[in-house]
Amino acid sequence: MAGAQPTLVPKYLQENDITTQECRELISTLPLEKGWVTSQLHQYQGFWYITRQLQGVLSCQKHFQAHDSDILIVTTPKSGTTWLKAWTFALLNRNTYPNIIQNHPLLTSNPHHLIPFLELDLYNDKDSLPDLSSFSSSSPRLFSSHIPYVSLPKSVLGSACKMVYLCRDPKDTFISLWHFTNSLKPECREASSMEEAFEKFCKGVSICGPFWDHVLGYWNKSLEKPEKIMFMKFEEMKMKPAFVLKELARFICCPFSKEEEDAGLVNDILKLCSFDNLSNLEVNKKGKLASGEEHKAFFRRGQVGDWKNHLTVEMIEKLNTVTEEKLAEHGLRF
Repeated sequence: MAGAQPTLVPKYLQENDITTQECRELISTLPLEKGWVTSQLHQYQGFWYITRQLQGVLSCQKHFQAHDSDILIVTTPKSGTTWLKAWTFALLNRNTYPNIIQNHPLLTSNPHHLIPFLELDLYNDKDSLPDLSSFSSSSPRLFSSHIPYVSLPKSVLGSACKMVYLCRDPKDTFISLWHFTNSLKPECREASSMEEAFEKFCKGVSICGPFWDHVLGYWNKSLEKPEKIMFMKFEEMKMKPAFVLKELARFICCPFSKEEEDAGLVNDILKLCSFDNLSNLEVNKKGKLASGEEHKAFFRRGQVGDWKNHLTVEMIEKLNTVTEEKLAEHGLRF
Protein backbone atom coordinates (compact mmCIF):
# COMPACT_ATOMS: atom_id res chain seq x y z
CA MET A 1 0.00 0.00 0.00
CA ALA A 2 2.85 2.39 0.77
CA GLY A 3 3.97 2.28 -2.82
CA ALA A 4 0.51 3.19 -4.11
CA GLN A 5 0.09 6.29 -1.95
CA PRO A 6 1.80 8.82 -4.28
CA THR A 7 -0.65 8.01 -7.08
CA LEU A 8 -3.49 9.23 -4.83
CA VAL A 9 -1.82 12.55 -4.13
CA PRO A 10 -2.02 15.11 -6.96
CA LYS A 11 1.10 16.91 -8.08
CA TYR A 12 0.26 20.15 -6.28
CA LEU A 13 0.04 18.30 -2.92
CA GLN A 14 3.22 16.27 -3.19
CA GLU A 15 5.77 17.28 -0.57
CA ASN A 16 8.55 14.71 -0.89
CA ASP A 17 11.26 14.33 -3.51
CA ILE A 18 10.22 17.43 -5.40
CA THR A 19 12.55 20.15 -4.22
CA THR A 20 16.04 21.16 -5.22
CA GLN A 21 18.86 20.67 -2.74
CA GLU A 22 18.96 24.42 -2.22
CA CYS A 23 15.25 24.52 -1.39
CA ARG A 24 15.52 21.43 0.82
CA GLU A 25 18.27 23.04 2.87
CA LEU A 26 16.32 26.27 3.22
CA ILE A 27 13.11 24.49 4.24
CA SER A 28 14.93 22.78 7.09
CA THR A 29 15.58 26.21 8.62
CA LEU A 30 12.09 27.70 8.20
CA PRO A 31 9.21 27.87 10.70
CA LEU A 32 6.53 25.21 10.16
CA GLU A 33 2.79 25.10 10.75
CA LYS A 34 0.19 22.45 10.00
CA GLY A 35 -1.45 23.29 6.70
CA TRP A 36 -5.07 23.17 5.58
CA VAL A 37 -4.61 21.11 2.45
CA THR A 38 -1.04 19.85 2.80
CA SER A 39 0.47 18.50 5.98
CA GLN A 40 2.62 21.58 6.49
CA LEU A 41 3.21 25.19 5.55
CA HIS A 42 6.62 26.88 5.46
CA GLN A 43 7.13 30.51 6.47
CA TYR A 44 9.45 32.39 4.12
CA GLN A 45 10.05 36.15 4.25
CA GLY A 46 7.07 36.47 6.57
CA PHE A 47 4.54 34.49 4.48
CA TRP A 48 3.28 30.89 4.43
CA TYR A 49 3.63 28.52 1.48
CA ILE A 50 2.98 24.91 0.59
CA THR A 51 6.18 23.07 -0.32
CA ARG A 52 5.84 23.07 -4.10
CA GLN A 53 4.80 26.72 -4.15
CA LEU A 54 7.83 27.72 -2.10
CA GLN A 55 10.16 26.07 -4.57
CA GLY A 56 8.48 28.05 -7.33
CA VAL A 57 8.91 31.31 -5.42
CA LEU A 58 12.62 30.66 -4.89
CA SER A 59 13.18 29.74 -8.54
CA CYS A 60 11.19 32.73 -9.73
CA GLN A 61 13.17 35.08 -7.49
CA LYS A 62 16.41 33.70 -8.84
CA HIS A 63 15.65 33.37 -12.53
CA PHE A 64 12.68 35.43 -13.75
CA GLN A 65 13.69 38.45 -15.81
CA ALA A 66 10.89 40.96 -16.19
CA HIS A 67 10.47 43.11 -19.29
CA ASP A 68 9.39 46.73 -19.03
CA SER A 69 6.31 45.89 -21.08
CA ASP A 70 5.21 42.94 -18.92
CA ILE A 71 1.90 42.91 -17.08
CA LEU A 72 1.70 40.91 -13.87
CA ILE A 73 -1.64 40.01 -12.29
CA VAL A 74 -1.14 39.57 -8.54
CA THR A 75 -3.85 38.38 -6.17
CA THR A 76 -4.48 37.03 -2.72
CA PRO A 77 -5.63 33.42 -3.23
CA LYS A 78 -9.38 33.08 -3.87
CA SER A 79 -10.07 36.76 -4.47
CA GLY A 80 -11.32 36.56 -8.06
CA THR A 81 -8.10 35.59 -9.84
CA THR A 82 -9.84 33.56 -12.55
CA TRP A 83 -12.21 36.42 -13.35
CA LEU A 84 -9.45 39.03 -13.49
CA LYS A 85 -7.39 36.81 -15.76
CA ALA A 86 -10.33 36.53 -18.14
CA TRP A 87 -10.87 40.29 -18.15
CA THR A 88 -7.22 41.10 -18.78
CA PHE A 89 -6.77 38.49 -21.51
CA ALA A 90 -9.92 39.67 -23.29
CA LEU A 91 -8.83 43.32 -23.10
CA LEU A 92 -5.35 42.77 -24.47
CA ASN A 93 -6.45 40.39 -27.23
CA ARG A 94 -9.63 42.08 -28.44
CA ASN A 95 -8.09 43.00 -31.79
CA THR A 96 -6.65 39.52 -32.31
CA TYR A 97 -10.01 37.88 -31.54
CA PRO A 98 -12.67 40.41 -32.56
CA ASN A 99 -15.47 37.81 -32.72
CA ILE A 100 -15.74 37.10 -29.01
CA ILE A 101 -19.09 35.35 -29.33
CA GLN A 102 -17.90 32.44 -31.46
CA ASN A 103 -14.15 32.46 -31.85
CA HIS A 104 -12.29 33.28 -28.66
CA PRO A 105 -9.70 31.32 -26.59
CA LEU A 106 -11.73 31.90 -23.41
CA LEU A 107 -14.48 29.74 -24.91
CA THR A 108 -12.18 26.73 -25.19
CA SER A 109 -9.41 27.33 -22.62
CA ASN A 110 -9.49 27.94 -18.89
CA PRO A 111 -8.13 31.40 -17.96
CA HIS A 112 -5.36 29.76 -15.91
CA HIS A 113 -4.07 28.07 -19.07
CA LEU A 114 -4.01 31.39 -20.91
CA ILE A 115 -2.25 33.30 -18.12
CA PRO A 116 0.08 31.02 -16.11
CA PHE A 117 1.29 31.59 -12.57
CA LEU A 118 4.99 32.33 -12.33
CA GLU A 119 5.60 30.35 -9.13
CA LEU A 120 2.93 27.66 -9.53
CA ASP A 121 3.23 26.87 -13.26
CA LEU A 122 6.29 28.29 -15.00
CA TYR A 123 8.96 28.05 -12.30
CA ASN A 124 7.70 24.95 -10.51
CA ASP A 125 9.68 22.26 -12.31
CA LYS A 126 12.64 21.19 -10.18
CA ASP A 127 14.49 19.80 -13.21
CA SER A 128 14.36 22.68 -15.67
CA LEU A 129 13.63 26.37 -16.16
CA PRO A 130 10.71 27.47 -18.32
CA ASP A 131 11.11 28.44 -21.95
CA LEU A 132 9.43 31.84 -22.18
CA SER A 133 10.17 32.30 -25.88
CA SER A 134 6.53 31.68 -26.78
CA PHE A 135 5.57 34.73 -24.71
CA SER A 136 8.07 36.94 -26.53
CA SER A 137 6.00 36.88 -29.70
CA SER A 138 3.34 38.94 -27.94
CA SER A 139 3.72 42.26 -26.21
CA PRO A 140 2.96 42.76 -23.45
CA ARG A 141 3.74 39.42 -21.87
CA LEU A 142 1.07 38.48 -19.37
CA PHE A 143 1.74 36.49 -16.18
CA SER A 144 0.10 35.99 -12.80
CA SER A 145 1.26 35.39 -9.24
CA HIS A 146 0.27 35.15 -5.58
CA ILE A 147 3.74 36.26 -4.46
CA PRO A 148 3.73 38.97 -1.74
CA TYR A 149 5.32 42.29 -2.64
CA VAL A 150 8.33 41.72 -0.37
CA SER A 151 9.17 38.48 -2.20
CA LEU A 152 8.79 39.63 -5.81
CA PRO A 153 11.80 39.03 -8.09
CA LYS A 154 14.16 42.01 -8.16
CA SER A 155 13.67 42.28 -11.91
CA VAL A 156 9.97 43.02 -11.37
CA LEU A 157 10.70 45.76 -8.84
CA GLY A 158 13.45 47.26 -10.95
CA SER A 159 11.55 47.32 -14.24
CA ALA A 160 8.73 49.46 -15.56
CA CYS A 161 6.38 46.48 -15.79
CA LYS A 162 2.85 47.03 -14.53
CA MET A 163 1.10 45.09 -11.77
CA VAL A 164 -2.65 44.69 -11.34
CA TYR A 165 -3.44 43.68 -7.76
CA LEU A 166 -6.76 42.18 -6.68
CA CYS A 167 -8.02 41.41 -3.19
CA ARG A 168 -11.35 40.69 -1.53
CA ASP A 169 -13.16 41.06 1.78
CA PRO A 170 -11.26 38.68 4.09
CA LYS A 171 -14.49 37.01 5.22
CA ASP A 172 -15.35 35.96 1.66
CA THR A 173 -11.68 35.20 0.99
CA PHE A 174 -11.61 32.79 3.91
CA ILE A 175 -14.85 31.01 2.94
CA SER A 176 -13.76 30.65 -0.69
CA LEU A 177 -10.31 29.42 0.33
CA TRP A 178 -11.76 26.90 2.78
CA HIS A 179 -14.12 25.45 0.16
CA PHE A 180 -11.39 25.44 -2.48
CA THR A 181 -8.74 23.70 -0.38
CA ASN A 182 -11.22 21.05 0.74
CA SER A 183 -12.22 20.43 -2.88
CA LEU A 184 -8.57 19.73 -3.68
CA LYS A 185 -8.15 17.12 -0.99
CA PRO A 186 -7.73 13.60 -2.35
CA GLU A 187 -9.84 10.86 -0.83
CA CYS A 188 -6.91 9.77 1.29
CA ARG A 189 -7.07 12.98 3.37
CA GLU A 190 -9.73 14.39 5.62
CA ALA A 191 -11.28 17.81 5.02
CA SER A 192 -10.31 20.62 7.37
CA SER A 193 -12.86 21.72 9.92
CA MET A 194 -14.00 25.29 9.38
CA GLU A 195 -13.25 26.19 13.00
CA GLU A 196 -9.65 24.99 12.80
CA ALA A 197 -9.06 26.67 9.45
CA PHE A 198 -10.68 29.90 10.69
CA GLU A 199 -8.37 30.14 13.69
CA LYS A 200 -5.34 29.60 11.48
CA PHE A 201 -6.54 32.21 8.98
CA CYS A 202 -7.01 34.77 11.78
CA LYS A 203 -3.46 34.00 12.95
CA GLY A 204 -2.23 34.61 9.40
CA VAL A 205 -1.47 30.95 8.72
CA SER A 206 -2.90 30.35 5.26
CA ILE A 207 -1.51 30.03 1.74
CA CYS A 208 0.40 33.27 1.04
CA GLY A 209 -0.86 34.61 4.36
CA PRO A 210 -1.07 36.62 6.51
CA PHE A 211 -3.85 37.99 4.31
CA TRP A 212 -3.53 41.49 5.75
CA ASP A 213 0.22 41.74 5.24
CA HIS A 214 -0.18 40.58 1.64
CA VAL A 215 -2.81 43.24 0.96
CA LEU A 216 -0.93 46.03 2.74
CA GLY A 217 2.26 45.35 0.83
CA TYR A 218 0.56 46.17 -2.46
CA TRP A 219 -1.80 48.81 -1.08
CA ASN A 220 1.04 50.95 0.28
CA LYS A 221 3.12 50.57 -2.87
CA SER A 222 0.13 51.41 -5.08
CA LEU A 223 -0.14 54.73 -3.24
CA GLU A 224 3.56 55.38 -3.82
CA LYS A 225 3.59 54.19 -7.44
CA PRO A 226 0.09 54.41 -8.94
CA GLU A 227 1.56 54.25 -12.43
CA LYS A 228 3.05 50.82 -11.64
CA ILE A 229 0.42 49.17 -9.43
CA MET A 230 -3.36 49.26 -9.88
CA PHE A 231 -5.10 48.20 -6.65
CA MET A 232 -8.47 46.51 -7.19
CA LYS A 233 -11.18 45.02 -4.99
CA PHE A 234 -13.42 42.12 -6.00
CA GLU A 235 -16.45 43.93 -4.57
CA GLU A 236 -15.90 46.91 -6.88
CA MET A 237 -15.63 44.59 -9.88
CA LYS A 238 -19.04 43.20 -8.96
CA MET A 239 -20.64 46.54 -8.10
CA LYS A 240 -19.55 48.57 -11.12
CA PRO A 241 -18.00 46.16 -13.63
CA ALA A 242 -18.11 48.42 -16.70
CA PHE A 243 -16.38 51.28 -14.87
CA VAL A 244 -13.67 49.04 -13.40
CA LEU A 245 -13.09 47.25 -16.71
CA LYS A 246 -12.52 50.58 -18.45
CA GLU A 247 -10.17 51.69 -15.66
CA LEU A 248 -8.23 48.47 -16.07
CA ALA A 249 -8.04 48.95 -19.83
CA ARG A 250 -6.59 52.43 -19.33
CA PHE A 251 -4.05 51.21 -16.79
CA ILE A 252 -2.69 48.47 -19.04
CA CYS A 253 -2.49 50.96 -21.92
CA CYS A 254 -5.29 49.63 -24.11
CA PRO A 255 -8.20 52.01 -23.41
CA PHE A 256 -11.51 51.60 -25.21
CA SER A 257 -12.08 53.93 -28.11
CA LYS A 258 -15.37 55.78 -28.45
CA GLU A 259 -16.19 53.56 -31.40
CA GLU A 260 -15.63 50.42 -29.32
CA GLU A 261 -17.81 51.72 -26.50
CA ASP A 262 -20.56 52.76 -28.93
CA ALA A 263 -20.43 49.30 -30.49
CA GLY A 264 -21.06 47.70 -27.08
CA LEU A 265 -17.64 46.04 -26.74
CA VAL A 266 -17.44 46.75 -23.00
CA ASN A 267 -20.63 44.80 -22.35
CA ASP A 268 -19.57 42.07 -24.78
CA ILE A 269 -16.36 41.47 -22.81
CA LEU A 270 -18.21 41.54 -19.51
CA LYS A 271 -20.65 38.95 -20.84
CA LEU A 272 -17.86 36.75 -22.23
CA CYS A 273 -16.02 36.84 -18.90
CA SER A 274 -19.06 36.55 -16.64
CA PHE A 275 -19.24 33.84 -14.00
CA ASP A 276 -22.36 32.37 -15.59
CA ASN A 277 -20.76 32.15 -19.02
CA LEU A 278 -17.35 30.83 -18.00
CA SER A 279 -18.65 28.34 -15.43
CA ASN A 280 -21.04 26.78 -17.96
CA LEU A 281 -18.44 26.23 -20.69
CA GLU A 282 -17.58 22.59 -21.32
CA VAL A 283 -13.86 23.20 -20.78
CA ASN A 284 -14.52 24.57 -17.30
CA LYS A 285 -16.88 21.77 -16.35
CA LYS A 286 -14.59 18.85 -17.20
CA GLY A 287 -11.02 20.06 -17.79
CA LYS A 288 -8.01 19.96 -15.47
CA LEU A 289 -4.85 21.97 -15.01
CA ALA A 290 -1.51 20.25 -15.57
CA SER A 291 -1.01 20.17 -11.79
CA GLY A 292 -4.25 18.24 -11.33
CA GLU A 293 -6.81 20.79 -10.14
CA GLU A 294 -10.17 20.45 -11.86
CA HIS A 295 -11.29 23.58 -13.70
CA LYS A 296 -14.67 23.46 -12.00
CA ALA A 297 -12.98 24.02 -8.64
CA PHE A 298 -12.32 27.61 -9.71
CA PHE A 299 -16.04 28.32 -10.21
CA ARG A 300 -17.97 27.93 -6.98
CA ARG A 301 -20.28 30.96 -6.50
CA GLY A 302 -18.45 34.19 -7.39
CA GLN A 303 -20.62 36.23 -5.04
CA VAL A 304 -20.17 39.02 -2.52
CA GLY A 305 -21.28 38.25 1.03
CA ASP A 306 -21.35 34.45 0.93
CA TRP A 307 -19.67 34.54 4.35
CA LYS A 308 -23.09 35.32 5.86
CA ASN A 309 -24.11 31.73 5.04
CA HIS A 310 -21.19 30.15 6.87
CA LEU A 311 -19.67 32.24 9.67
CA THR A 312 -21.07 32.54 13.18
CA VAL A 313 -21.64 35.93 14.81
CA GLU A 314 -18.52 35.38 16.91
CA MET A 315 -16.43 34.53 13.84
CA ILE A 316 -17.65 37.62 12.01
CA GLU A 317 -16.86 39.88 14.94
CA LYS A 318 -13.40 38.38 15.36
CA LEU A 319 -12.44 38.67 11.70
CA ASN A 320 -13.84 42.22 11.47
CA THR A 321 -11.83 43.21 14.54
CA VAL A 322 -8.60 41.75 13.16
CA THR A 323 -9.17 43.46 9.82
CA GLU A 324 -9.88 46.81 11.45
CA GLU A 325 -6.76 46.56 13.60
CA LYS A 326 -4.55 45.62 10.65
CA LEU A 327 -5.86 47.86 7.87
CA ALA A 328 -7.79 50.86 9.18
CA GLU A 329 -4.80 53.00 10.07
CA HIS A 330 -3.61 52.61 6.48
CA GLY A 331 -6.90 53.95 5.10
CA LEU A 332 -7.98 50.59 3.70
CA ARG A 333 -11.40 49.08 4.42
CA PHE A 334 -13.63 46.37 2.97
